[in-house]
Amino acid sequence: MAVLTQALTSVDAYVDFFSHQPWPVLRRTANEIERLRQNMDTATRMDIASAVWGDPLMTMRLLSHIEKHRKATQNHDIVTISGALVMMGIVPFFNTFAELPTVEDALASRQPALLGLLKVVSRACRAARYAREWAVIRRDLNVNEIIVAALLREAFEMVCWIHAPDLTQRVYDLQRANRDLRSAVAQKQVFRVTGRELQLGLIHAWCLPELLISMLDESQAEQPRVRTVTLAADFARHVSLGWDNPALPDDIANLAALLRIPPEALMRKIDAPPQVWPALLSAAYAGAFPAMQE
Repeated sequence: MAVLTQALTSVDAYVDFFSHQPWPVLRRTANEIERLRQNMDTATRMDIASAVWGDPLMTMRLLSHIEKHRKATQNHDIVTISGALVMMGIVPFFNTFAELPTVEDALASRQPALLGLLKVVSRACRAARYAREWAVIRRDLNVNEIIVAALLREAFEMVCWIHAPDLTQRVYDLQRANRDLRSAVAQKQVFRVTGRELQLGLIHAWCLPELLISMLDESQAEQPRVRTVTLAADFARHVSLGWDNPALPDDIANLAALLRIPPEALMRKIDAPPQVWPALLSAAYAGAFPAMQE
């Protein structure tokens, strides 16, 4: 496995490099899929979906495979795990995804990078849970599509931890030294491109479905579904750094505006500790509900 130690010159250069690298999954996912394969006669699509759900890397592999092998008669995007399994079938799934490489093996000699990757995976799963709850509040017509988009929102960072761990660690070091430094600024300093630029380049190269690409495209931020996915990922990232993170007030104001619920109800839904309520509520009322102050 090649490891990138120096910044490249463009998004295209990164996409070309990452696209030619192996695509490992979590060991627990590989083990569970192998266990189900050995009991193929009794394994169900729900069993397989449960194994895939907690692993954004495996989710990417599955959806990318489906899109690359799209049938001429398929007239709609497959954006959910259950939909991909229905389209693919159980036996072909096990035949295709046998003996999967794992991130634990790939990063065996780089334990800090493995820990960093696992934290991002955990954060992505947390973002998917937030996105699900907020999509339900918004009465979205297909909540599962929102969940998958949120799960994959940080895919570029997972890839960077695997294939450019030193550069990725440098981004975190910059932010640790300056808590007011936003991720995009730190990424630009280290990688010469932002994570969002890299994300869009990679998801096109990975041949993910167009509907999913549109939900990950911040240039369409006025769309409620895109805002739901973006806010879920941003909030999960910021809250993982502590409830005093300086980016959280903006997140709360934007969430209150998106969900159109009283900020106090929002505080309860996100399990905000009582001591941070005053600052976050002030931001929510000032940024999203100025009329309530009158």
